[in-house]
Amino acid sequence: MLSALMLSAIAASGQTTGTYSGYSPYSVYGIGDMAKPGNARNNALGGIGIASRDHRFINTINPAAVTARDTLSFMADLGMTGRTSVFAQNGAKSAKTVLNISEFVISFPIWRSSALMVGIAPYSNMGYNFTKSEQSLDKIGHMGSTETINVYGNGSVYEVFVAGGATFWKRLSIGAEFIYYFGNLGKHSDATFGSTSISSHATGYNLQVRSMTGKFGLQFEQPISKRLIIGAGATYRLKTNLDGNMIKYANKTIASNTSEFSRDTLGRNTGLRLASEWGVGLSLRSPDKFLVEVDYVQSDWRKCGLDAADGFSNVGVSAFSSWVARSVRAGFEYTPAANDIRYYFKRCTYRVGAYFEESYYRVDGHPVTNIGVTFGATLPVFRGYNGITVGFEVGQRGRTAYNLVRERYFGFNVSFNIFDIWFQKPRYE
Repeated sequence: MLSALMLSAIAASGQTTGTYSGYSPYSVYGIGDMAKPGNARNNALGGIGIASRDHRFINTINPAAVTARDTLSFMADLGMTGRTSVFAQNGAKSAKTVLNISEFVISFPIWRSSALMVGIAPYSNMGYNFTKSEQSLDKIGHMGSTETINVYGNGSVYEVFVAGGATFWKRLSIGAEFIYYFGNLGKHSDATFGSTSISSHATGYNLQVRSMTGKFGLQFEQPISKRLIIGAGATYRLKTNLDGNMIKYANKTIASNTSEFSRDTLGRNTGLRLASEWGVGLSLRSPDKFLVEVDYVQSDWRKCGLDAADGFSNVGVSAFSSWVARSVRAGFEYTPAANDIRYYFKRCTYRVGAYFEESYYRVDGHPVTNIGVTFGATLPVFRGYNGITVGFEVGQRGRTAYNLVRERYFGFNVSFNIFDIWFQKPRYE
């Protein structure tokens, strides 16, 4: 099975060179690894954001949060992310580091209590490279030719989004978001032999993916004292058909030169989908002082058609099966004194968080869980709410108890928060 190739070749896979937007042996399945939503602030808080509202930061997790802002403010957020992962299984170890741009978002007011945000961010990333060599036996038991199998892939799917929201009665905010997915994924498998009398094979898929969907959100806040506000939020993203093109190729060389090439169109007739997703969250905050929040998110991929889909199940015999993705996220942030003019570090905002996730697939029937802790801070720069937000995470995916690859990782996120007041009409010229 392909999982056996993954596990036995882990030592070789992590030493390969190349540029990847993401790297993990688990990204071989479906459309790859799902990127963490949100920016460095969200990630430093364990990934929360469904119920939180803060006029100092853009929150892309819930479109209803776009209305949490100063009336005339223009905000922008540019982020980058990196991760170093150490893979281990059956005594073999390997490591890989990747860097990537995480998001670019701008947000501005429209009319009264309404606002808009526009941005681009990664939706999923794919990166893997497994190599395995075996020496065959001839008919009389002598060592024969060496067969080398190389399975590799890379690519990303991005989302461009436009979200708008409005606040009613100063407490209820409603938002809607249009999302367009696009990207390219490549999955390849090569087999070469030491003997020139035996043909070598190269097969694979180039997947050109696109799709459109919508997301809806709401937030409600209720003051319970002069400085305390309790909040609730919910989001729902619609399921959508996966469109695009799939190019399948097969090349046979050395003994004879032959090739096969086919091009299929993805669409409604293929039954491939991106799953719907819903989430809920609860928060307690004191404006410009502290926030604590807990979120739950769930997405059912079992009927999305990836398990048996050519080019998506993976290259080779699939050990993967789609499942229900679930996550529980919690975070806490604290600002000692947001307006302090003497001590810089009192104006900084400090964050900690944690998360537990179950991936949208299983390997050999076993769940692939992901658990981690996060921390970070926002460092104010110049006037207003301009700042640099940094977030870090330490976590583990996969359990050796199930004979899976154990992935331990350290990641970081950096966001540059830009804030300015626009549309001011001066009293005097």
